[in-house]
Amino acid sequence: MTGATRRSSRPCAAGATCWRRRSSVAEPRRRIGLPASLGGRTAFWLILALMLVQVAGLTIHALDRVDLQRFIHAREIAGRAFGAWRTAMLAPPDRREQLLADLDLPDGLSIELAPQPAVRPGAPPPPPDVMRLFRLDLLNSGPPRLRPREVRLGSWRPGGFQASLRLPDGEWLNLRVEMPPPRPWHSTTFLAAFVVMTVAAVLLILWAVKRLMRPVRLLAEAADRLGRDVNAPPLPEKGPSEVTTAAHAFNLMAERIRRFVADRTQMLAAIGHDLRTPITRLRLRAEFMDDDEQRRKMLSDLDEMEQMISATLAFARDDAAAEPASPLDVAALCRTVADEAADARPELADCIAYDGPERLVLRARPVALKRALANLVSNALTYGGAARLRLERGEGGAVRLNVEDDGPGIPEGELEAVFAPFRRLEASRNRETGGTGLGLTIARNILRAHGGDVVLRNRPGGGLTAVASLPG
Repeated sequence: MTGATRRSSRPCAAGATCWRRRSSVAEPRRRIGLPASLGGRTAFWLILALMLVQVAGLTIHALDRVDLQRFIHAREIAGRAFGAWRTAMLAPPDRREQLLADLDLPDGLSIELAPQPAVRPGAPPPPPDVMRLFRLDLLNSGPPRLRPREVRLGSWRPGGFQASLRLPDGEWLNLRVEMPPPRPWHSTTFLAAFVVMTVAAVLLILWAVKRLMRPVRLLAEAADRLGRDVNAPPLPEKGPSEVTTAAHAFNLMAERIRRFVADRTQMLAAIGHDLRTPITRLRLRAEFMDDDEQRRKMLSDLDEMEQMISATLAFARDDAAAEPASPLDVAALCRTVADEAADARPELADCIAYDGPERLVLRARPVALKRALANLVSNALTYGGAARLRLERGEGGAVRLNVEDDGPGIPEGELEAVFAPFRRLEASRNRETGGTGLGLTIARNILRAHGGDVVLRNRPGGGLTAVASLPG
C-alpha cells in the first residue's frame, strides 16, 4: 500500500473534504456571472467598458444635439416673429390680418391680432435663459418707426413665452412661442449605423482577446502535456517578446525536469545493479550452509530483498512515461484485467465481476493503464477477497472506475497515508500476505500521469472502494 499528499481529501472540520471547501469559496464569483476563463473575463470587461463609453458618447451627442436644435429653433422662431411684426407694421390695417394668415410660421410659433393684449399686467416675466435664447431684449432696438408702442412679456409654458406688441393704431399683436420637443435621433439611419458599429467593435474585441489569450492557452496545454508525458515536445518560442520569454523559460524548466528524472533513473539503476551483485554472492554462500533451516530463511530473505529492489527500480524508472498514448477501449481493458485476475486466482473467480458499458474509448497508454488497473484489482483481491469493477462516464465526459472489495476497510485517517511508498498497515497487511507496498503508489502515479487520480473510500456496509478517474 502506498500514499501521497493528504491535501486533496483530508477530512475538514465541517465534515467535508477540503476541495469542497475551496469550491464553495468560488461560488460568489459564479453567482455574479463572470466567465470562468481569463479570456472570457477580459472580453467581458472590455465589452462592458465599450458599452459604458458608447452610452457616455451617445449621451453627450444627444445633449449637444438637443442644445443645437434649441438654438436653431429659437433663432428661427425669433426671426419669423420679427418678420411677422414687420409685416403687421407695414401692412394696411384692412389687409393686416390676411397678410399675417398667409405667413409660413414654424412649429411652436402662433400669431393673432386682438384688441386686447394676451399678457396681462403683472404677469411673471419669462425666465432669463428664455430671454437670452430668443434675444427678447432686441424688441425695442429696431428703427424708431418699426418699434412697438408697448411691449408686454410673460411666461407661458416651460421653455416658452408670450409677447404682446401694440401697433400704432392700438391693436395688439399677440405672439405665443412654445419650443418643439427635441429630437436627438433625427436621422433614421443613425441608430442602425450605431448598432452596426457596436457589433463590429464587440466582434473585434472577441477576436483580439482570443488572439491575445492563445499563448496562455498554449502554455496551459503544454504544461498539461508535460504533466502527462515528461518527454512532450517543447513549446514553440515565437510571438511577442513576453510570450517568447515565457515559452523559453517553460522549455528550460521541462528540460531540467527531464534531466532530473533521467539522472534519478540512472542512479537508481546503478544502485540496483550494485545491490544485485552482493545478493548473488550471499545466495551462493547460503547454498553451502549446513543448517537447512538457516539456509531456507536466508534464501527467503534474499528473495524478498531482490523483489523489493526490482519493485523499487520499476517504480523509479516509470517506463510507462515513455509509452505513447493511443485510442484505448477502457471497457475491454477492464474485462481483460478481470478475466486475467480470475485465471490467476480461480478460488476467487466468483467474486470478480465487471459492470459497465460494452465499449468506452479514450486516449491512454495501454500498458501503463493496464498495470494500474491490475494493481487496484490485485489489491482488492488480496486484502478484500473480492473485486467488483464498475465503469461509467461522468460529468464533462470524465471516466470513473470503482473497484470494490469486501475487506475490513481502512481507518479514515489512513486512507491517504496508504498511498505513500512502502507504507503498510500491519494490522491486516503483513509481508506474508502482500508485496512491497508500491502497488497503490504505482497506480496513482500512472493515473495522475494520464490527468486523473485514484482515492480510497470506505463503503458504508463494509469493504473498501478504490475510485479511479480519467479525463474523457
